[in-house]
Amino acid sequence: MTRDDLDFDPEELYGRLKAYEGRTAASGGAGRDPVNEPMIRHWCEAMGDTNPAYPAVAPPTMLQAWTMGGLAGHPGGSARSEAYDELLALLDDAGCTSVVATDCEQEYLRPLRPGDRVTFDAVIESVSPSKTTKLGTGHFVTTRMNIRTGDGELVGTHRFRILKYAPARPKNAATPEPTRMPEPTRKSQPKRKPEPTADRLRRPRPVINRDNAGFWEGVARHQLLIQRCLDCATPRFPWLPGCGACGSQRWETFEASGAGTVFSYVVMHHPPFPAFDPPYAVALIELAEGVRMVSDITGVPYDKVRIGMPVELEFLRVDEELELPVFRGAEA
Repeated sequence: MTRDDLDFDPEELYGRLKAYEGRTAASGGAGRDPVNEPMIRHWCEAMGDTNPAYPAVAPPTMLQAWTMGGLAGHPGGSARSEAYDELLALLDDAGCTSVVATDCEQEYLRPLRPGDRVTFDAVIESVSPSKTTKLGTGHFVTTRMNIRTGDGELVGTHRFRILKYAPARPKNAATPEPTRMPEPTRKSQPKRKPEPTADRLRRPRPVINRDNAGFWEGVARHQLLIQRCLDCATPRFPWLPGCGACGSQRWETFEASGAGTVFSYVVMHHPPFPAFDPPYAVALIELAEGVRMVSDITGVPYDKVRIGMPVELEFLRVDEELELPVFRGAEA
């Protein structure tokens, strides 16, 4: 069912949604753990951040990490507000049953240090008018979280924006059976014509913008392009407009060799997604050039993937429109 199938007056709906602006989204929140050195070290290792200031202070971009409840959730008394649940339920009733996180904005007022105890509350800052995107039609909902230390000092804010939307009606209304992922082609081989995909659910499309368009142009040429700062020569991936090491906005690109190793991985069992066939392995690949990227692992069973496994770049033709860089593992 799409939004067009539902009997909702758009202006009336938006008026009801706007009434939630300024209401509490969460209150009484408390971090499950104090700011601590082990979490800071793990974060820095995963992000490749070698700033010598850490772990004496926490990286500013860890701000949200200290507020997360993990799989167990937050203790009693720090739950999401009824108003926020009502807002989401109203959008669900209007056919906007799908959700995607779109962006966040953070402001840092002072560094967090090991031993700090974090508390937080959040407010529904805004609900947008109806917007139509490639995903579908819906409303952007923005919440603003204020993060404080135990003495009440404001240390940062975190704005988080989601799109609650009714999925766009597919061009082919039939519900196809899920199919196994097609076999990829090696980097050195010519492009292979994909199998017919009229009855195959499509994989999600990458978001291409002015900051990463050059990367996807390289993929179309069967090149995996990495950025390199022209001032400090630090390589970086994913593509960004500025250097994380020195802040320079001058950069060049160079082609990766395609060699790498599995730095970490997970095996996806749930939730299922029709365009994929679980279980399958998703890995964080450390390239020979020193950067890391997330990728499918092909060529080996999901239960044979191991940390340290050598991998080699190849390009997977998903459908007529989409080709992706992936890595083929080598069993020991």
